[in-house]
Amino acid sequence: MRFDNGRESSNIEDRRGQGAPRRGIGGRGRIGLGTIVLALVAMYFGVDPSVVLNGAGVMNPPASEVSRPRVSSGPGADDAARFVSMVLADTEDTWRAMFDAGGRRYQEPRLVLFSGATQSACGLGQAAMGPFYCPADSKIYLDLNFFNELRDRFRAPGDFAQAYVIAHEVGHHVQNQLGVSAKVQAARQRLSEREGNLLSVKLELQADCLAGVWAHHADRSRQVLEAGDVEEALAAAAATGDDHLQKQARGYAVPDSFTHGTAAQRAQWFRNGLNAGTLSACDTFRVATR
Repeated sequence: MRFDNGRESSNIEDRRGQGAPRRGIGGRGRIGLGTIVLALVAMYFGVDPSVVLNGAGVMNPPASEVSRPRVSSGPGADDAARFVSMVLADTEDTWRAMFDAGGRRYQEPRLVLFSGATQSACGLGQAAMGPFYCPADSKIYLDLNFFNELRDRFRAPGDFAQAYVIAHEVGHHVQNQLGVSAKVQAARQRLSEREGNLLSVKLELQADCLAGVWAHHADRSRQVLEAGDVEEALAAAAATGDDHLQKQARGYAVPDSFTHGTAAQRAQWFRNGLNAGTLSACDTFRVATR
């Protein structure tokens, strides 16, 4: 990617090296090890960890017990953090322009860099969960070590594969801004587990498509893409498909448990957004996903 002289975002919170707060609700207020293990397993198989963590009654600790995050977006930040900051800034430029064109105001998300674990409004975030977006505080959470995992475990190396991951989480923020996330969450409460999973798949595939929409406009306006970049993003999308992850973990896949979509679906919807560059191209809710 051509980001050597890109603008850096001011919406970065650097919590790396800080310990995660431990207090929660009731008694000694600690989140049980079993709850954390369940959340990790849930995330591994494509389930939103906040479902498990919120079910355990996790709450934010008092403000006095949370270390104040230091903002790290200047020239002293390390290369990986600087890259993340530039990608986030580029998504800000793209979505601000698109929202303005539609008569809306884009409220930028914040991106929290952390190491190991950190507190979010959706519960305790663990590095093993991978990157996630919390709609309750409009923040994206990322442990930079995930990029190593993306390269080594998922075999999806490259800077644009990393940019796709960030753009996907920003896509969830766009959904939150447009009210899509709230509608899906409300609908899931009335549906069976299988039907709820189908809605989750549509939500995730739409976020993949929105990541493609960002890439379309970023390249059209700022010529950021280089040869091989699209293939990097497609590889990352495919590598994190439910079928791929489940087969990798236990040797077989259970389609009814899918919550993010298959490898082929994720790659296709990213490409849909990349080719069209429009929100209308990302209406996954009108298309059968199974």
